[in-house]
Amino acid sequence: MSLWRRYRSIPIVYRIAIAFVLGALVGLAVGRPAMELQPIGDLFVRLLEMIIVPIIIFTLLMATRELSPKNLGRIGGQVVLLYLATTAVAIGMGLGVSNLIDPGTGMTLEQTDVQAGQTPSLTDQVFNIVPENPITAMAEGNILAIIFFTLVFGLGMTMVRAEVEPDSAVRNGIDTIFDVVDAGAEVMFKIVWGVMEFGVLGVFALMAALFGEVGAQAVGAYFSLSMTLAIAIGLQITLVYLLVIIRGAVGVSPVAFLRGIKEALITALSIRSSTATLPISMSDADENLQIKERVYGFSLPLGATINMDGTAMYLGIVAIFAANIAGASLTLIEQLTILLTALLMSIGTAGVPSASLVMMTAVLTQVGLPLEVIGMIAGIDPLLDRLRTMNNIAGDMAVTTVVAKWNDAIDLTSGVWADAPAEFSEETVSATNDD
Repeated sequence: MSLWRRYRSIPIVYRIAIAFVLGALVGLAVGRPAMELQPIGDLFVRLLEMIIVPIIIFTLLMATRELSPKNLGRIGGQVVLLYLATTAVAIGMGLGVSNLIDPGTGMTLEQTDVQAGQTPSLTDQVFNIVPENPITAMAEGNILAIIFFTLVFGLGMTMVRAEVEPDSAVRNGIDTIFDVVDAGAEVMFKIVWGVMEFGVLGVFALMAALFGEVGAQAVGAYFSLSMTLAIAIGLQITLVYLLVIIRGAVGVSPVAFLRGIKEALITALSIRSSTATLPISMSDADENLQIKERVYGFSLPLGATINMDGTAMYLGIVAIFAANIAGASLTLIEQLTILLTALLMSIGTAGVPSASLVMMTAVLTQVGLPLEVIGMIAGIDPLLDRLRTMNNIAGDMAVTTVVAKWNDAIDLTSGVWADAPAEFSEETVSATNDD
């Protein structure tokens, strides 16, 4: 096997992690001369900027193809609304914990790309979501406006497609557009792969330049970033999923619920992929949680497509981290903009390779924070991604359980529920609901 093939046989996430460590060591050993490598890192950042607009357009259009009126019935509507609600709460949770801990404080870069200026009012921010000219919005990189127009256009196509005759020219034309979009998305995935291959060198350069500039104080900043995410995820799972949804809305034992989904959670921690965990999640929902297929057969695959609570939460945390190391501060309106951008981006990028990278690029661009931060945290991302994926799976399973309860599609007398404490028995739950 050639040296190149041996190199390529190593998963990209591990190569980036190695580049992260080596770059940091070089920066600490060499000092400020390592900052000469900065242009290589800057090229990596420019490549990220290049793919933002097309990948948003292609992936969101593909997502709207799945969110057709046929799928958005009673169960579908409940699932989608709950996914969006839990994602919004997750982003708020991430922003709230970040404002308390302030990850990145004490590590300030000399050269950043943050431009100070008057913050637009909330009314201006809302109006800016609707583009006067979609082409201009794409050229200017107005992320929210691009997302809004793409979603409206995509949903419009799905509605027209559902109304016209199956063999009509309009139906065939829309199918052709979606086929082209599908092909375009595959092309963008290949480009993302190429950018990430170069990212190994780019991350090495960025980390060497960073540690050459700020020294060992960067270690504390990365620890605070990791702890912020871990605390936020712990709060999201405990308060939102277990207490509010499982105990409050469903009225069952949170411990029994965790016992029923433990295989899916362990798998998510191991393989870092919501999509790859899907068979285990569906098996747990069917055998352990005793949920009927008519609910989990729709909600869990959809959750692997649009539900990104853990990743969306991380975006808020990274935004605060980026602002702190850039020596900037985010206003309340800017943080609300982050919440809205991350929420809308979560609809279409869950199935995208390096989805967090795509979303992070869009969010930081929207609020004018330096994209170099993405390269700086790429090395520790494989570890943090395991926590985020576990959070995503827990959210999928919690939403599926409560929707099943609302639609009489769960048997609370068997599976893990049979061994639940008496206070959470089916009879007790029914009596409580009757009162």
